[in-house]
Amino acid sequence: MLAGRRTWAWLRVLIQHLPPESHTMTAIRNSLSDVELDEQADLGEPEKGRWSQAEQLLALLADRVAQLQYTLICVNTEKKSQRPDQPEPIRRPGAKPRKRKTAPMSDAAAERLFQLINGGAA
Repeated sequence: MLAGRRTWAWLRVLIQHLPPESHTMTAIRNSLSDVELDEQADLGEPEKGRWSQAEQLLALLADRVAQLQYTLICVNTEKKSQRPDQPEPIRRPGAKPRKRKTAPMSDAAAERLFQLINGGAA
């Protein structure tokens, strides 16, 4: 019976020391709710986050390089119409996609909309 307990304890130790990107740790993280993941982040346990620290830093580096490339292209492009769209950051696991900001409505467009809503189709 003692040997069985030692085996389960050893298995637990092995699982706890797996790298964050292993299939087992990924499956464990995927089974956690958003609240549990937030609690893990607050406890300062990056190994239980959705990505390892190295992956987070690599994604951050890729985002910064893309931003630098975008800035360099914009500085060397004379016409604004020829400039590329600003690069999207790499989506982190568990992060919801960023909503695109809509341009604010001009006063003239707001007035026209107000007229249409109030029956002024002409």
